Amino acid sequence: MENTELKRTPSSGLWGPLVLCVALALTACDGGAAGESDGTSSAAARPSPTTASPSASADPHAAEKAAVLAAYDGMTTEQAKAYRQASKNGTTLEKYATLDALSKIELDLRRMQQAGTVVRGEIRHEAKVVELDLSAKTPKARLEDCVDLSDYTTYDTKAKKVIPLPTAQPLRYVATAKAERWDGRWLVIDIDTTGSDSC
Repeated sequence: MENTELKRTPSSGLWGPLVLCVALALTACDGGAAGESDGTSSAAARPSPTTASPSASADPHAAEKAAVLAAYDGMTTEQAKAYRQASKNGTTLEKYATLDALSKIELDLRRMQQAGTVVRGEIRHEAKVVELDLSAKTPKARLEDCVDLSDYTTYDTKAKKVIPLPTAQPLRYVATAKAERWDGRWLVIDIDTTGSDSC
């Protein structure tokens, strides 16, 4: 395995993601509305293109790492669309993620539908490939993402109010993901948003 330092630039778009963030927001039952008072505005998810530093450009595996990040970016962009409507209808999540990763997203979407919640606001992130194994029969990669929840909100469509994050939820923390190269293209096979390390 090799460690890499190719970093994704922070995105101003919503990181669709976080099974943990939505789950925590769904269970938050105290506190008043914060931020938006209605569900009419939400940030569009537009991850920034991956850029390599001068030192990374000499990396013989830079193209593979960029492809891993592109798959991750694609998944999180589509995930953002799904979370803003509590449905994967109209998204192309299957293009970027396997059934294992999709099952986590779909479970969270079902919980959101039952609770009548959708994601609003922005989630910024900076992802990097920290492990890459191209010698395996199925090439593998592991990513770390510094997630910033400063402008994240969940909106309760039934009560018509914003549900604040639990006070114990760190606003910046490390999430992880795994990817594999199947038939020449990278797919996200697992996402883990339960990390407690701050960033």
